[in-house]
Amino acid sequence: MTWLPLVATIGGAAIAFTGTVLADRLRHRNEVDSSRRQRRRDLYVDFIVAAGLCHTRLRQLAEHNDSGTDQEQRSRAALTEAGIYEARERLFIDGTPAVTATGQTMFERLRALRRAVGNGAKMTSAEFHEAYHPYLAAVWAYRAAVRRELGSTALAPSTFGWPGWDGSETCSVCTPDSP
Repeated sequence: MTWLPLVATIGGAAIAFTGTVLADRLRHRNEVDSSRRQRRRDLYVDFIVAAGLCHTRLRQLAEHNDSGTDQEQRSRAALTEAGIYEARERLFIDGTPAVTATGQTMFERLRALRRAVGNGAKMTSAEFHEAYHPYLAAVWAYRAAVRRELGSTALAPSTFGWPGWDGSETCSVCTPDSP
């Protein structure tokens, strides 16, 4: 009896088995990576949506600033009700360092805006805009970090016909001669 066909069959089976195991392992790794990317994308969006809700509420408070109400308490409630603290914790737990760092900067700028509104700043006041424009710039820095991480192409203010990200160049309060 010749052993060559038996050895060739066993060798072929071993190669096929190894290929199947490797393919399975790669597929599993790709599924895990895809799941992680989707989870991060969701948490990045959740964070910026919560910040946006808070930003909108703070603008409403500043626009309808009634000296008879407790702006400090209402501005603090805006952060809590928007869910920004929970979204930030999720960002700290699962976000990458680059996105988490820009998210934290955005959060700090949002809190500065909250302090201005809590102290009674109206939307047309310099105090409001001193906090507002740095917040807008931080939002765009966060978006840019997320886009980089997710492999999207970069955006530029000129894409939208804007001179900059923070809007100060066209702000009628900050630049009275602006359109």
